Amino acid sequence: MPREDCLFTGPGWYLADQHQRQEMARDIESMDGNRLLNSAVDDLAKYFAEKYQVAVPELDMGNLVVDHRETEIEVRGESLRMVMGRSQPSYVKGTEVEAEIPFTGDAEAFKVQPNPFSLNPPRATVSGSRVVFTVVGTSLGATDVKREIDATVTSIESCLTNLRGNFAGLNAQLFDEAKAAIEARRTKLLANQNMVASLGFKVRERQGAPTTYVAPEIRRRITPVMPPASGTPFRPEPALSTDDYEHILAVMQSMTQVMELSPSAFRAVDEEALRSHFLVQLNGHYQGQATGETFNYEGKTDILIRSEGKNIFIAECKFWSGPKRLAETIDQLLSYSSWRDTKTAVVVFNRNRDFSKVLAAIPDAVREHPRYKHDLPGSSETAFRYLFANRDDRNRELFLTVLAFDVPTSTEHGA
Repeated sequence: MPREDCLFTGPGWYLADQHQRQEMARDIESMDGNRLLNSAVDDLAKYFAEKYQVAVPELDMGNLVVDHRETEIEVRGESLRMVMGRSQPSYVKGTEVEAEIPFTGDAEAFKVQPNPFSLNPPRATVSGSRVVFTVVGTSLGATDVKREIDATVTSIESCLTNLRGNFAGLNAQLFDEAKAAIEARRTKLLANQNMVASLGFKVRERQGAPTTYVAPEIRRRITPVMPPASGTPFRPEPALSTDDYEHILAVMQSMTQVMELSPSAFRAVDEEALRSHFLVQLNGHYQGQATGETFNYEGKTDILIRSEGKNIFIAECKFWSGPKRLAETIDQLLSYSSWRDTKTAVVVFNRNRDFSKVLAAIPDAVREHPRYKHDLPGSSETAFRYLFANRDDRNRELFLTVLAFDVPTSTEHGA
């Protein structure tokens, strides 16, 4: 049983670790289905990870305060006196010094037994967001009091340090566990509604399409807030499959081979001409469904692929003229993206102007955008993958790939 006058005497850290994981899993399983389906997976996983992580307290030693008062101290042994034939303890006047240390983090953590643990745990209690303990004696001196306070603080800090190590694994793994549980429940919910097939569809690739240009295989804890989501029934929209998205990007990236093999053919071309070369290749694979300057949502985008009346891929093509222009291009792309669009790209052309500096500048320019969420795996030296939020609905997420191409120098070309 935990001792009320001592810290770190409750259940062991491993039981607390398992309790947090199990409670999070139950919380995800009991969440309203429409709420879960209408929320961005990563945002929801972050919420649950923050909710169930253990924020091991940090002592604010700079604000330690002490107070003192006179108290009665029990004297045992030879000083027992007889009252009505029974022995009774005697009391003498003494001094009690009370120390209070504010902390940030989870107060419940003070009840958890760390590993390793001490057989002589620190004697203290928790009151709100403060650790409180006392030093009592009949003839206390400043040196004695300071020594006792330092010893208690050292003991508490040692236990907290051990707990941080104990819970490091839990806190690092909760996001991935939450994400896996959320995705598993999404799959189950959609299967129960018999709508899994409508989440994505395969774009029909032209049989026998030429492969000439196919790329080679290669404190005080802040309470987390549930991400906003519509409470209306979830209705999945058709979306471009990941495999098709990768294939489209591969077709576009393969154009660099053509530029490298025939530089004279691209020396004087402008953005529109370069875009047309991409369209020729894409239409060769996707039965004429790639179009240029096609109206979509609020504007017209450079490259748009439609299937069965749906916009499934959109891209913007621009010559490099600095990070600010790239940010403006992303704004332009997002303004064209309707709620259904989930696969996008920005194609950056560079005219042999310090290409290495261009490549170094792209990631910072993208990450500073207000709709940027995080990097995605699969980036390469000239292709950068990101997850973005839709301009109007943060729960609707976009895949954004920035492709950078170095094209031959021209004496006359766009800025």
